[in-house]
Amino acid sequence: MGTIETYQLTSTKLNRITWLSEQDSEKEFHCLMHLFNEESLTGCFHELDAKKAVGVDGVNKAMYGRDLENNIKELTGKMRNMAYRPAPVKEVLIPKEGKPGATRPLGISNLEDKIVQGMMKKVLESMYEPIFLECSFGFRPGKSCHDAIKALTNHLYKDDIQTVIDIDLKNFFGTIDHELLKQILERKIKDTRFMRYISRMFKAGVLAEGELTITEEGVPQGSLCSPILANTFAHFALDLWIKDMVKPNCKGRVELFRYADDAVICCQYEEDAKRIKDTLGKRLGKFKLQINEDKTKLVSFDKVAMAQGIEQGTFDFLGLTFYLGNSKKGRVIPKLKTRSKTLATKLKKVALWFKGIKDKKPLKAIWKTFCAKLRGHIQYYGISHNSEAIGKFVHESRRIAYKWLNRRSQRKSFNWEKFALFIDKNPLPIVSIVHKLF
Repeated sequence: MGTIETYQLTSTKLNRITWLSEQDSEKEFHCLMHLFNEESLTGCFHELDAKKAVGVDGVNKAMYGRDLENNIKELTGKMRNMAYRPAPVKEVLIPKEGKPGATRPLGISNLEDKIVQGMMKKVLESMYEPIFLECSFGFRPGKSCHDAIKALTNHLYKDDIQTVIDIDLKNFFGTIDHELLKQILERKIKDTRFMRYISRMFKAGVLAEGELTITEEGVPQGSLCSPILANTFAHFALDLWIKDMVKPNCKGRVELFRYADDAVICCQYEEDAKRIKDTLGKRLGKFKLQINEDKTKLVSFDKVAMAQGIEQGTFDFLGLTFYLGNSKKGRVIPKLKTRSKTLATKLKKVALWFKGIKDKKPLKAIWKTFCAKLRGHIQYYGISHNSEAIGKFVHESRRIAYKWLNRRSQRKSFNWEKFALFIDKNPLPIVSIVHKLF
């Protein structure tokens, strides 16, 4: 059988697993390791981004690909003989949005480990995607952050809501308990060899500044498997609890909207919201997860009360602040805008970027990249009701550009008149609504 035929056969088998999970959410799978064959692993290699950072062994995609056939053959043989052992994940710290000076860890695996993780991800997704609930949006095929924002906004617009529970989890990715996660996976996965490789991945450890750390908790942010593993954990810890235990015991309608660890619960009645919040910490505690008590809060979000002149609260979700305001016809409706801390952080990043690059590249190259950054911002934040905040970001970024481009030499490169002429010839991206919510 040829390479393409074998690869297609593996895809067919994955589709079969998906179909079986759709038919029976508790379906068990006893034989999975045959899916890790030369053709499927080669396919995973080709799907890797060549621009991504390298792991502790320093091997990049081009280097591995020079002898791809033999490398994949050796990897497949090691997996078949249970001789494959994942290497430690290299940890790098990246700045946290909206928290000056704060960082979050990003895990970078070796290229060969990324290949195996890619196939593990496909196998896990084929089993668990069919059983995930509609309230879960994060890092899922066919779903996006804008889908989550639109679904939440439509619910706030159409349904009667008194209170929103704004949930803040403490270090969700870093506190997922390995043993509990394995127990969850073992409900469906009866292939012991597959589970042994999951255990080895957990025990590979993290290499930070030359020091190896092995813990009993956490999935490394940056690993190809982390999103599906985290979603599976959250599905059993939170999503199913809301569906099976909370909703049937509430007086009014309750809806969860979750993107990875960013989650809100919309409650028709305040009394339901209070009861849920009181029990939420205890429920998550069973899975060794913690809520940030200071930041997890009840937010009044009642359109009727707002229409009567009673001030309502705001909450943040996916970098946006949700609030109640008036439509052009005077009706009270949910609106959103870029979170103020996010806006300030992004403007600081623009300034730091200009400061670092102003003397390193020609003006045209700098301006081209600057416009691309603005387009990226508009592409994400260009949502209904948010045009003012986008316009502010573009305007302030333009002022930052003027300041730092004038420091490219001892003499001023521009005055405002010359700068305006330069922009006329090299226009900035147009502020626009990319994602319409209604």
